Amino acid sequence: MTVLTTHRLGEPCWVDLASSDVPRALAFYTSLFGWTADEAGEEYGGYVTLRKDGRTVAGLGPAMPGAQPDAWLTYLLVEDSDAAERDAVDNGAHALAPTMEVGDQGRLAVIADPGGAVVGLWEPEQHRGFELVAEVGGIAWHELYARAYPAQVDFYTRVFGWQTQVLGDTADFRYSTFGDPEMPAGGIYDADGMLPPGVPSHWVVYFGVADADAASQRVAELGGTIVRDPWDSEFGRFAQATDPLGALFFLHQVR
Repeated sequence: MTVLTTHRLGEPCWVDLASSDVPRALAFYTSLFGWTADEAGEEYGGYVTLRKDGRTVAGLGPAMPGAQPDAWLTYLLVEDSDAAERDAVDNGAHALAPTMEVGDQGRLAVIADPGGAVVGLWEPEQHRGFELVAEVGGIAWHELYARAYPAQVDFYTRVFGWQTQVLGDTADFRYSTFGDPEMPAGGIYDADGMLPPGVPSHWVVYFGVADADAASQRVAELGGTIVRDPWDSEFGRFAQATDPLGALFFLHQVR
């Protein structure tokens, strides 16, 4: 089992889902991934921590008024949320939710990067982030679908200190990974020509499954939708799905 106890600064450390129907979303994801749920106290607004085999994986909570509901949000690890928020804004981002305290768990802010993709900033205290990666039921990959690819790559490199490795640089496939070249944390995809009109840049999360075909069938049985049937690439077998409320995520068949 691949268990993380620390995360690299500036890279994804947490994901959570803002849902318009928390009980329905909770039933879907716990059934699909075998997750268990720990509900926080009332002071945390009904927030639920999701675990696999006792290890933290993700969070789930009600969508805030005015926020885009039914969407997964990726958080990047920062040392100082206030400073990271200021630095991001100085480099072309927009602050959507200023830095706030989350009890004794940590401090967070939410920004939109220069290409419009929404991402969270997390300064940890008691809550250190997801623990299970590259395993069945765990986080498998993070990806930014970028409409302003050069500007967004430059933004994350300057503000969060990313090391990027070019995987492809053609009109048909422009993609960079970020993080340790031996163990990258995620990728940035030039998706401007692929995304439908009106769909902005956005982050997506991949969850590990034992069998992408079987998991896809289970998504449908539970009321979700398979947006793209399972396909093979040199990086593995994948499927694209939405939950019953429309939140997008990917399945990644892990070894």
